[in-house]
Amino acid sequence: MFFNRDLSWLGFNYRVLEEASKTSVPLFERLKFLAIFSSNLDEFFRVRYPALRVFSQLDKKTIRKESLFNEEDLSDIVQNKLTDQLEEFGQILRDSIIPELEQNNIYFYYNRPILQQHQLEIKEIFLSQVLSFIQPIILDAESSRTFYPENNQLYLVITLKDKVHDTISHTIINIPSTKLKRFYVLSPVDDMQYVVFIDDIVRENINILFSGQKIESVYSIKFNRDAELNLTDVYSRNLLDKIEKLLSKRDMGETSRFLYEKGMPSNLQHFLATIYNVQVADMFEGGRYHNLSNLFSFPSFNNSLNYKKIKPLSFPLGKGNWDIFNVITQKDILLHLPYHSYVPVLAFFNQAAVDPAVTHIYITLYRVATESHIVNALISAARNGKNVTAFIELKARFDEANNIKWSRVMKKAGIRLIYSENKIKVHSKIAMVKKIIDQKPVCFAVLSTGNFNESTATFYTDHVLMTINKSFARELMRLFEFLQKKDASIEKQQIKFSDLWVSQFNMLYELEKQINNEIKKAEKKQPSLIRIKVNNLEEPGFIELLYKASNAGVHVQLIVRSICCLIPGADGQSSNIIVKRIVGRYLEHTRLFIFGQNENAVVAIGSSDLMTRNLYRRIEVLAQVKDESCKKELLDYFELQWADTFNVTMMLPNTEHVRNEQVSNTGINSQEAIYSYLENKL
Repeated sequence: MFFNRDLSWLGFNYRVLEEASKTSVPLFERLKFLAIFSSNLDEFFRVRYPALRVFSQLDKKTIRKESLFNEEDLSDIVQNKLTDQLEEFGQILRDSIIPELEQNNIYFYYNRPILQQHQLEIKEIFLSQVLSFIQPIILDAESSRTFYPENNQLYLVITLKDKVHDTISHTIINIPSTKLKRFYVLSPVDDMQYVVFIDDIVRENINILFSGQKIESVYSIKFNRDAELNLTDVYSRNLLDKIEKLLSKRDMGETSRFLYEKGMPSNLQHFLATIYNVQVADMFEGGRYHNLSNLFSFPSFNNSLNYKKIKPLSFPLGKGNWDIFNVITQKDILLHLPYHSYVPVLAFFNQAAVDPAVTHIYITLYRVATESHIVNALISAARNGKNVTAFIELKARFDEANNIKWSRVMKKAGIRLIYSENKIKVHSKIAMVKKIIDQKPVCFAVLSTGNFNESTATFYTDHVLMTINKSFARELMRLFEFLQKKDASIEKQQIKFSDLWVSQFNMLYELEKQINNEIKKAEKKQPSLIRIKVNNLEEPGFIELLYKASNAGVHVQLIVRSICCLIPGADGQSSNIIVKRIVGRYLEHTRLFIFGQNENAVVAIGSSDLMTRNLYRRIEVLAQVKDESCKKELLDYFELQWADTFNVTMMLPNTEHVRNEQVSNTGINSQEAIYSYLENKL
């Protein structure tokens, strides 16, 4: 049996929402968790919900084959869960966070009348800043052909009555929140700070736009649009140009959600649905304010209402020794982000760019920072005469435009760029530098569980391994050579990996071998243990392997942040499997695989989650960690997380996640414990 992936994901997003309700979380951080929940939900409607609609239209026999839910309509279940979650979202914001803001002298105009003291100020803001961006559109047959509401943009629909001719008309106006600020700070009154939505600045001044007409009603709306890019006919030789053209149409895709303000009359709902070809099943009732992912930008008045800043730990590179290559020559470096500083990774590429002994640099790029220091280092290296090869994945969803931008800059600088074929993504995070030392080439290899992105490195948990292990580097070079071949599939079967587990090659074989090794131990009544930490666990074949291990008596410990289609604790199926989820200050992003116990354990880290797409449609890399001290750190890391009682929930056989309320606020916070553990090792 398998749990439906979309329902599992909704459970994860609800866990994010729970963080917003915890009074132990600083107030402004609770606002950010609301923003994360909202942002996640927008992506769900752009990426997963369109597929869910298609699924719900399949015949019942197919649905029974693919889903646990044989009698109920999955689309209805999702809608009901979303309705409940959004109601709780509003309750947390209205009844908990907004009153607490007031206790801290911050008054948030959230569906509240504007005080007389601020009415003139709001009018001045509207006339001087906002009005120039307002574009009223009369809603009629003509406008339905010429005006197409954009994805995730905010609009107001105004119903007007002509006082002379006694006729009704409808007009839509944009709220320019992407051009201007979403929140404005108004003048304080009696030591109270005031914050207002740009939405309300527009609402309060609508009469200026429609003088001579009676405003019957004003309702807010927004559209989410299907974000998938159809790459069926896109070929690698012109991939960049075609993706760029498709991106310009992404925000004009089919409507996947039409969100309207609660209270909008049904005749107005259906009028809008008809004009913009919206299906009834895609219409969702919301609140007065949409796009609450913008709460990320809520004005901060008091730093004490945020998480206390924690300085990343400096990795011990040796006294006075800042040559990163010398350090790697002496010992493997294993970074645990964001607890460790990202400086060694930046130093690796920056020093490679200027080191005269460096001849070649190879790297895969999936999601890079908007102003990437690493890409700038690669550009400097190319201009300094190094041979730089970058494999850049143009199909990284929602980062396509940024990757296209950088690819043009890198190509102009003389970097050799490689793009993947349209049917496969290169998701691995690997790099290598060739350097001449004592007239011999030495390869310095880097493997990360997360992107080479100095921005996300401050709040994503990831591992980065830097080594000169010869077999590791040799196999990494073998992979880079494979990626550079125009028709690599011809030689695919001839390429062998051992230290590296590479999807499309040996990853599934190696994972199955390790699981079977633990099964054999259990059958011999020997201690057996499988420990895995990933973002998502969905691939049916791998889940069946874990069920097999459980039935053989192997104890399986899983930390799965988001989607988990495995059902734990079920008699006769998974009674030896425990699944936990950790959601806290940092986004848990590490992928860690441990087979066996103590010093004999096989430990691997890498880029791959356990989803069909990762194992079959991407190039992913897991690497065995051979250095004993690095292995020990990873074993300790997992144990600290497994012992978490503060940020953890446990998955029950009924697929619900529960917390141990008795210890949740007083027990172990693994994210703090890991920082202390690493600090003590300095």
